[in-house]
Amino acid sequence: MNRRRFLGLAAAAAGAPLLAACGAGSAPEASASGGRIGEVRVGLVVPQSGNYAPLGLDMQHGWELWLSQHGNTLGGYKVTTIVADEGDSPDRGVPAVQRVLQSDQVDVVVGLVNSATALAVAPLVVRAKKLLIVGNAGAADITGRHRNPYIWRTSFQNAQVAAAVGPYLAQENIPGGVFLIAPDYAAGSEARVGFKVAFEAAGGTIAGQAGPEFGTTQDFSPFLKEIRDSGAGAVFCFFAGAEAVRFVQQYAAYGLKSTPLYGSGFLTEGGVLDGQGEAAVGVRTSLFYSDRLDNPANRAFVEAYRAAHRAVPTCYSVSMWDAAAVLDRALRTTTGLDGDALNVALGGVGTIDDSPRGPWEFDGQSPKQNMYLRAVEGTPPQLSNVVIAELGQKSQFLTGTE
Repeated sequence: MNRRRFLGLAAAAAGAPLLAACGAGSAPEASASGGRIGEVRVGLVVPQSGNYAPLGLDMQHGWELWLSQHGNTLGGYKVTTIVADEGDSPDRGVPAVQRVLQSDQVDVVVGLVNSATALAVAPLVVRAKKLLIVGNAGAADITGRHRNPYIWRTSFQNAQVAAAVGPYLAQENIPGGVFLIAPDYAAGSEARVGFKVAFEAAGGTIAGQAGPEFGTTQDFSPFLKEIRDSGAGAVFCFFAGAEAVRFVQQYAAYGLKSTPLYGSGFLTEGGVLDGQGEAAVGVRTSLFYSDRLDNPANRAFVEAYRAAHRAVPTCYSVSMWDAAAVLDRALRTTTGLDGDALNVALGGVGTIDDSPRGPWEFDGQSPKQNMYLRAVEGTPPQLSNVVIAELGQKSQFLTGTE
């Protein structure tokens, strides 16, 4: 999406009329305003179509599993979930959020994969004074430069994930340095900057950089030749979805398996592993979650998720599980469902000590959380991201311009 199109959507959102509180759910002692005693209405806006539909399904499964284990309640309120299709661009996502706020009169919005959508709907939630809990979108601006009190995040920030592995690789003293490659769009750029700053600050050397065109690069061989010719001893990359499958497969086919490949965790997270197959074995990634984490909360979560969906959970599932968990905590300490009251309540939830990802807390309305180095192990089709090192607790990575 170009800047002109994004600004147009944001401007349209800012000017849209909103029915800020009429008919919204309410606490029992103020039930006359909406007539729904003890009810909270939640708009779950996730992709149900388009390229990101598999992520949206994982997110919906995480949300619904939490509710199914807690009597379909949040903080003592009965939950009505209205699901809307975010699609794979702001052209679909912004109207979806507007619809659940206006037509469906939800009290809270959760979800959102696309960062451009999350940024473009900010004026909508501000005008409505409704809470938005982002369950995936990782742009720095969401909780950085364009932060507002109504938008919180339970997932990650792009640079946070990439920067986590920088000091680790610097300490490895890799001969020839590390080659850095990520596609030329916002998420790729943020990941590239995050890794480079953290890696160089810890004494690492960048052997070269490349930014393939996002969404259109089918053949990575020119970039793979550049990697080989650079003499780099390792590679760090950021790719997701179909691009992650193509890059990992072509990396192995080009004969670069002897050069260790590292990346942000989305490189090997979820369904892309099936597409990558044997080529993914040995790839190492940083992320805040693995289904192989050995803690009581995660063991119970994985068992329940497998039973419900015959699949292993992903970081996308966990982010929405935790969105429900923190909203439950917030609703237990506030008598109002408006965004101002919930903002204050979320600020006081403290450490989430029973999350499948391990203990975490909000820092600047985004998670301060443990990061893990994972390696792909197993034999296709039974591949998994096994934790091989802890990278420490990391806050969102802000460069000072946010």
